[in-house]
Amino acid sequence: MDLIHIHTDDNVAVSKAPLPAGTLVNWHGSMMPLVTDVPAMHKVCVRPIAAGQPVIKYGQVIGFAREDIAPGTHVHEFNMQAGDHQVEHDFCRDYVPTEYVAPELRATFMGYRRPTGKAGTRNYLAVVSTVNCSVTVSRAIAAHFRDSSKLRDFPNVDGIVALGHDSGCGMSTSGEGYQTLLRTLHGYIAHPNFAGVLLVGLGCEAMQIGSLMRETGLQEGDNFQVMTIQQQGGTRAAIESGIERLTEMLPAANACEREVIPASELTLAVQCGGSDAYSGITANAGLGAAADILVRQGGTVIYSETPEIYGAEHLLTRRACSPHVAQKLVERIKWWEHYTAINGVELNNNPSPGNKAGGLTTIAEKSLGAQAKGGTTALQDVYLYGEQVREKGLVFMDSPGFDPVSVTGQVASGANIVCFTTGRGSAFGGKPVPSIKLASNSNLFERMREDMDIDCGGILDKRFTVAECGEMIFQHILAIASGEQSASERLDYGDNEFAPWHIGAVV
Repeated sequence: MDLIHIHTDDNVAVSKAPLPAGTLVNWHGSMMPLVTDVPAMHKVCVRPIAAGQPVIKYGQVIGFAREDIAPGTHVHEFNMQAGDHQVEHDFCRDYVPTEYVAPELRATFMGYRRPTGKAGTRNYLAVVSTVNCSVTVSRAIAAHFRDSSKLRDFPNVDGIVALGHDSGCGMSTSGEGYQTLLRTLHGYIAHPNFAGVLLVGLGCEAMQIGSLMRETGLQEGDNFQVMTIQQQGGTRAAIESGIERLTEMLPAANACEREVIPASELTLAVQCGGSDAYSGITANAGLGAAADILVRQGGTVIYSETPEIYGAEHLLTRRACSPHVAQKLVERIKWWEHYTAINGVELNNNPSPGNKAGGLTTIAEKSLGAQAKGGTTALQDVYLYGEQVREKGLVFMDSPGFDPVSVTGQVASGANIVCFTTGRGSAFGGKPVPSIKLASNSNLFERMREDMDIDCGGILDKRFTVAECGEMIFQHILAIASGEQSASERLDYGDNEFAPWHIGAVV
């Protein structure tokens, strides 16, 4: 069949291939002629839609007809608009308690048990900058160890990564922006994928090392040390001191060995970027099935990108475990409505040119496809960006839709593995957490084979079901968590993708 009809209430379907005008497509047993050309992945009207009436996909309103639309007509920006559609949140209406797998039957992976009790999936050392002014020094320290001979005697160490960013000063020392960066830095410093961390500052910045340590409870020790360029006596002296300190950390890091750990200690960040109209049908749906498996194993799934649930957030509030949790999500939506308004941005105008070329027209349509990657289990809590996740199960972390910024927050919140779906071909990987790339269609998978881990396009041609795809993804999660390299790791992505969210003015 040339068309994918997702929900019985839908008045549009999705084309599986480029279809020229005049093509007869099989529509529920009768042949329907196409009035216009319809590109692959784009919507085609299957029932008459009068001007001003809703366009329905996934059984939900995704926009409104600008004009009368006849069956067989291509539906996109030229004849459809977002409009003003209010959703009913219906707190907890669809809440169902999670059915967990018995502990003795749960899956395991080979990970690193840290002194804090947390489980890591990688074993890195890190040089973390408090401020942009110390990034050059941090990167120079890490660069010293890129020569393979420097780490030859430490085979259990995955590498040394420098985490630099463009903030840390020119900002208030209180308020949302400061607290967001503080949470992010703390989350990375304490992350179980690091065996040791060196924190490097300039010395006079707003994000003072002393303040960061007091506010987070961090304390120096063998596997966490701090220094400033000014105290060390300048750039060259700071680089030499940093190299010496990390060299001293290497033996202890190398002594870390993988051991059997329950899958319940995996925290999975689910992410999508460069989405197309197949994403919600294949990769996101398959990832959602894998997320459900992990949650039922006792694990945690962090769903994020608040602007990309806009128009579909009611599906999450209905699954919330309590009205309090549902209200927390609504409050984040309201925050974003205010935040975008004062910055002159329309929250309901999110799809990128690439998304639109891939058949997505409105933010509601994109959001409804994106929400599939969160699976079907109950929403257990809602967190601020980079806030430490405390609840097990499906949780939501507030973040922008920009992928590197969103994943940075998820890792700071505790994610120790990432699954990233894409339809257009996003190139991404983030140290110290491995990122698994899921292609929404087989053409993309073949075209960017070195960048992709799993081809979810088999759902389209019925090579496997959504449930089977979910099981395949889950098994791959366990393998990558146990040390197998992901595609982005083989390409050495991750040194430049640390991107904390900026909130507030730079002064």
